[in-house]
Amino acid sequence: MIHTYLGITINFSIVYKKSKAIGISIDGYGNIEVSVPKGTSDEQIIRIIEQNWVMLQQKLNEMKDRMSGPKEKMYQPGEGFLYLGMEYPINISQDPSVEKDRVLFEEDILHIYVRELDDTKVQQALKRFYYRQCKTLVEKRVRFYQDYFKMKPRSITISDSKTTWGTCDSKMQLTFNWRLAMAPLHVIDYVVVHEMCHMVHLNHDRSFWRLVGKIMPNYKEMEQWLASSSWKMTV
Repeated sequence: MIHTYLGITINFSIVYKKSKAIGISIDGYGNIEVSVPKGTSDEQIIRIIEQNWVMLQQKLNEMKDRMSGPKEKMYQPGEGFLYLGMEYPINISQDPSVEKDRVLFEEDILHIYVRELDDTKVQQALKRFYYRQCKTLVEKRVRFYQDYFKMKPRSITISDSKTTWGTCDSKMQLTFNWRLAMAPLHVIDYVVVHEMCHMVHLNHDRSFWRLVGKIMPNYKEMEQWLASSSWKMTV
């Protein structure tokens, strides 16, 4: 079915079911499916679509952004970068007296101080900032969740992995991706708990997931955030 509302046209399919439940879903390709009880009129279905119009447009726009991939960052004042789940603008200051390029987060702005105005220097300063913040945050959250575990990690390191958010080896050495500093704290908590649970269960078996769920019952929400937002976590 095709419907135009507020000047925007969308296509959606209808699935009639025996149950009285009504649902709207969007698959990975942006296809919209509306499931309704048998006997639901077209007018009722259109009303359902219009009542959920804002949500649908938001989800479709998010999907379009994900499919287009991360936008190339512009290292100019005002460009936004994620930090703890929120996007903040950067402000760049050239200061030849600076001993080492650095980033300070103050008043909801990422202030970048560099000796020379160079995109590579700005990018490197940002990466070092995220590395330091990730290290500090992860160590703090490990201490917070330590009461749930009898054993302690032997070490905590920060990596530049392109494939994992964290790892735990057989020696209980924990490694975390520096990009986690861009995620909300509750998502960082999930990755920390996930890897600490591997100190008890190295595999992703049922016992492992039971332990994760015991400590963090809503962990699937954190996984969903990473799945839908990881493409934005870049410098």
